[in-house]
Formats: sequence, structure tokens, C-alpha cells
Amino acid sequence: MSKLQEQLERIRQGAADILREEELVTLLASGRKLNIKAGFDPTAPDLHLGHTVLLNKLRHFQNLGHQVSFLIGDFTGMIGDPSGKSATRPALTAEDVAANAITYKDQVFKVLDPDKTTICFNSEWMNKINAADLVKIASKHTVSRMLERDDFKKRYASEQPIAIHEFLYPLIQAYDSVALSSDVELGGTDQRFNLLLGRQLQQAYGGTPQVVMTMPLLEGLDGNNKMSKSLNNYIGINEPAGDMFGKIMKISDDLMWRYFELLSFKTNRELVDIKRMVDEGKNPRDVKFELAREIVARFHGTLAAEGAKADFINRFSERKLPETIETFNVLAENSSNIGLVQVLKSVGFCKSTSDARRMIKQGAVRVNQERVSSEEITIPVGSTILIQVGKRRIGEVAITSSG
Repeated sequence: MSKLQEQLERIRQGAADILREEELVTLLASGRKLNIKAGFDPTAPDLHLGHTVLLNKLRHFQNLGHQVSFLIGDFTGMIGDPSGKSATRPALTAEDVAANAITYKDQVFKVLDPDKTTICFNSEWMNKINAADLVKIASKHTVSRMLERDDFKKRYASEQPIAIHEFLYPLIQAYDSVALSSDVELGGTDQRFNLLLGRQLQQAYGGTPQVVMTMPLLEGLDGNNKMSKSLNNYIGINEPAGDMFGKIMKISDDLMWRYFELLSFKTNRELVDIKRMVDEGKNPRDVKFELAREIVARFHGTLAAEGAKADFINRFSERKLPETIETFNVLAENSSNIGLVQVLKSVGFCKSTSDARRMIKQGAVRVNQERVSSEEITIPVGSTILIQVGKRRIGEVAITSSG
């Protein structure tokens, strides 16, 4: 495999789309240092692992010798990104944006190489734009093309209001690419329209259109929804090492591979070897240990990661689990999850629904060694969990789809 092919393989790993790949090949073959851009609006003070999907890919480019423009959208953050939204987002104050931007600068270098990163703010050029300049930018795009965006199209069809300033957001994001002369721009799959508009605007201003690269949106701990603080299914990169390690260990075995692909720095070939070992009988839990250790070490250091692993193992061993644990397989009619109450009935640990609810209310049920208190807990399909009812009934349960 040639050096260029090796670079492409590394860059493609985990990517949803590259537009256009042949242009990326030409850029890489030129041998020059490329300017890789990614923008982040400082709408919240803390980053979570979902944000690091983009950061990891930026680091891949840095490892190949390229320079990253980490753009903090302090100007666009006060508009509010309408991507994927069904209603106009409330604008942030300049004070909120400034405070959040400071925390972003502190956090991103846990992933990115400071020597190959330029931190920039789009207020640097947008605050110099006058009304005539803004009209000129707006003249480069049409209302009909703007309404091709899925979120705008749905809101327009359902007669939901679309504020004029929301049309400005993708235009300003696109103009950022003009200002930075970016060669490649990265974003989530929900940013595809905005990123492509950056190509169009660069051409309109006489520049070379950037390559667009989209990355998948990482599922949260529930295995279904995008990782989000509002859904409480996230792992924050500033969380204590032990909490981060424990949360990663709770994800389903199926979701583990998704996290490996998008969050680990292991190569595709290394991941193929790891999957082969699991197929040959290696315990998925031990592989998940490797994933948790790598991620925790990235944000807290190797010693903290080893300590978190030891603490996690000690919590299990302190409860004196039997050496031999009965295993069960439970089929879920729902393709995504099954209720804990149903699982307890299916494995025979509880006689009825009411019995299962009563045991949960009494605090007699543990899942993965953690006591549960809600009767509404669901278990994602693909998970392998440890369930304990009282002191004597304990089993390892694999949840699979009946479909």
C-alpha cells in the first residue's frame, strides 16, 4: 500500500462522506500542508465525547502533518444554528458566548496538537463586515436553494416561522471558509448543507472550493439518540476518570464497536484484529476495558485510567459474585430495546410484572452491579448485562432482537 493510500485509509475511517474524494486525493498528492477547518459554536460550556468525533478526525489530519483551524463561532453562536431544528433557537448573549469559548480553548487541546492548531474566532472578520458587505454575501445564494435544506423545507411546509436571521447562519458559516481559505472542512452529517455552501461561496469569491467531509453523529449511552446533555445520555470530557470509565463500561456490546470506530485512535486493521478475537471467544467486556482505558487516558492520563479500571474491578469483586454465573438470552420484540421488568420475567427472576416492579421498588435489583430504582428502565438490544435480584438470583443476560 502506497503512502497516499495509507493516508486515505486513515482519513476515511469512520467518515460518513467525502465530497469530493478525488479532490482530496489531489490535495494530498500535492505534498503541501493543508488547512483543515472545523467550526464549533460555543453554545454550552462543556464538550462531550460526541464533540470529539470531529476533534479525533482533526487529530488524524494533524498526525499526517496538516494544520487545523479550530474555529470558535462566537459571532454565529449569537445567531444560533438552525440545523435540524423545528423552531427558531433563542440567541445567546455575547457574555454567554465569551465564557463558553474560554472553556472550549481549555478542552480541545486534550485531543488536538497545540503546535498544529490555530484557534480563531469568526467575530475577527464578521465584526468588520458592514451592511453592504453582508448584502453582497447574501446575493451569492437564493431563497429557493435555502429552502432545499431539510429543516427549512419542513418548517416552511408546516407553516412554522423561519426568521430571516436564520438564513444568515449558513451564509456566515460558508463565508468563514472564504475568510480562512480552507482546503478541507469537517462537520457532522447534519452540517452537510452548510459545508457545501462553503464550497459554493469560495467559488463565488474566486477561490478553490474546499473538500467537504462529514462525520456521523455519535449515539449516546442509550444507543438510540444522538449524544446530548439535554437527553442525559452523554459522557463529558471533563467528568472524573472513574465516572467516565464506568459509563463507557455500561454501553452495549454492539455500541462498543461504534465507539471504537469513532472515538478510538486504533486503525481499521487493529479493529479487525480485535473483532476477530471476540469472534474467537474473547470476552467483549475485556475489549471494552481497552476502549475505556484509551479514552480515559486521553483526557486524564494513563495513571488515572489504570486507577479507574482498578476501582471498577474492585467494585465488582467486593460484592463477591460467584465464579460461575448462569447465562441467558432474551429476545426483544422491539428492535431497539426491552424493558427491565420484561427481562426479569423472561429469565425467571420474578414471577410476574407486579413482582418485578415490587422488587425494583424495594431496591433488590441491580444491573451491572448498580442498584436500580426506576421501573421504566429499558435495555438496548445488543447489550450483555449482569442482573442480580436479592443475593441468590444472578445471571448474565444477552439482549438480542427477535427480528
